[in-house]
Amino acid sequence: MKSISSGYMIATLLLAATFVAAPPAGAQAYPAKQITLIVPYPPGGGTDFFARTVGQKMAESLGQSVIVDNRPGAATIIGAQLVAKAPADGYTVLLGDTATYAVNPVLYKKLPYDPLKDFAPVSLTGRFALLLVVNPSAIGANSVKELIEQARKQPGRINYASPGPGSPHHLAMELFKQQAGIDLTHVPYKGAAPAVQDLLGGRIPVMFLDLAAGAPQIRGGKLKALAVASPKRIAALPDLATIDQSGVAGFEAWAWQGLVVPAATPKEVVAKLHAAYMNAISDPTVRQKIVEAGIEPLQSTPQQFTDYIKSEATKWAKVIKDGNITVE
Repeated sequence: MKSISSGYMIATLLLAATFVAAPPAGAQAYPAKQITLIVPYPPGGGTDFFARTVGQKMAESLGQSVIVDNRPGAATIIGAQLVAKAPADGYTVLLGDTATYAVNPVLYKKLPYDPLKDFAPVSLTGRFALLLVVNPSAIGANSVKELIEQARKQPGRINYASPGPGSPHHLAMELFKQQAGIDLTHVPYKGAAPAVQDLLGGRIPVMFLDLAAGAPQIRGGKLKALAVASPKRIAALPDLATIDQSGVAGFEAWAWQGLVVPAATPKEVVAKLHAAYMNAISDPTVRQKIVEAGIEPLQSTPQQFTDYIKSEATKWAKVIKDGNITVE
């Protein structure tokens, strides 16, 4: 009888411990299912490449698959709005960029999301070096100085292309115009591909291109890079001077990106996503793939990302205001 009683007590204690240790219904340990990574651009671009490369490695750390979902359109607004309104549970993540977080709030009078109020930052992830490139058959400018001289002789008559209003490429050229004291005419396109096509065809003589898109055309001799917009020369094109070195003092412009989740996402979930990203971006194979694609890997704390968004928003707000840039 004593042994039965003892066994019963042990079983009861074990059962009680099970109930204590078990999480409440619906409170499964994160992540308990696949994670969707929203990319606000079509497949095949630099942001998409980054998301798929890093997402696959993050999945290993998280123990759940990370599925890339491309939601392009409206200067990244479609994808950003989707994430802003998603459940704040860590299962919907956004890989937005300069436009998403720093430019759209200034450029658009009515924006369906607020980058500081509607999102919880995870980490900065990468930045793309921007190259000032020309089609040598369309314009006889072999240097930044020569391009500026030609623009001053014929103000407003030299066109430049961009992937769209408010894109980093567009704003980099507006900043260049303002700092160089010249006037060029903006010809916006619906994406980088048609803009580059017209640049290669000679219908547009000049534009800013990110390194990933521009390097193959430059190495093939179809386009000529006049300078890079970063403050230092880049390893991929070590002989290419910076715009600052080329006479436009203090010039710097990047296309950058970062991961966010809906604002009310629990801090412990944000921490897990941050740790998974840090693990992924520290992997030598992942870093090599990203660097070879012309992307500089970045990492930050959530607070550092917030501070960066604020500083970039201030910078580009001035460019937009001084350039009287508007969108429909």
